[in-house]
Amino acid sequence: MRLFLDSANLSEIEHALELGMVDGLTTNPTLLAREGGDWEGRAREICRMVKGPVSLEVTSLKCGEMLEEARRLVTFGPNVVIKVPMTQDGLKAVPILQSRDIDTNVTLVFSPMQALLAARAGAAYVSPFVGRLDALAQNGMELVREIMTIFQNYNYPTQVIVASVRHPRHVSEAALLGAHAATIPYKIMMQLARHPLTDAGLETFLNDWAKLPPITRQA
Repeated sequence: MRLFLDSANLSEIEHALELGMVDGLTTNPTLLAREGGDWEGRAREICRMVKGPVSLEVTSLKCGEMLEEARRLVTFGPNVVIKVPMTQDGLKAVPILQSRDIDTNVTLVFSPMQALLAARAGAAYVSPFVGRLDALAQNGMELVREIMTIFQNYNYPTQVIVASVRHPRHVSEAALLGAHAATIPYKIMMQLARHPLTDAGLETFLNDWAKLPPITRQA
């Protein structure tokens, strides 16, 4: 399973890349707005830094305007994936973009039927939002299971990016279900490599090692 970073913060991206954790990246209008400043320059720099796919989201609601935005966004780098909302106009835009050899990521997916429609339209990726479903006392990972089953039943090439990840367990469950990727906030991505028992064990080892007498080296 590939790990995507869900961020628009250049420092976070640089650190995660140094750790070898980033296979791709997703952004959205909220993440870019949070960073402020020149969002276009930031997006271009992200595309330069990250070698894998980078999802950049359109903000228009009409198909024609989405296509116009996409035409501009793909100039930011050869790895740009156009993120479109799961709406009727978004679905109309997907096959048109595909005909232009532009990959799409259909976002804000909350049902198996939405994912199926996106796959039928030719989306390269769909992004089910598991955390937002969990917040409504629904089972976000059950949605992922259903989508994976449908795609496998009919051999759809569309890949599933588990989004709205709220904790490391979401990532491990996504992997167990065979999801193609999970897009993970920086804070949660840093938690993946940590465990309190690892920290406690390391502290014990180092404390015990410090009790040993220093080695006397012979000339």
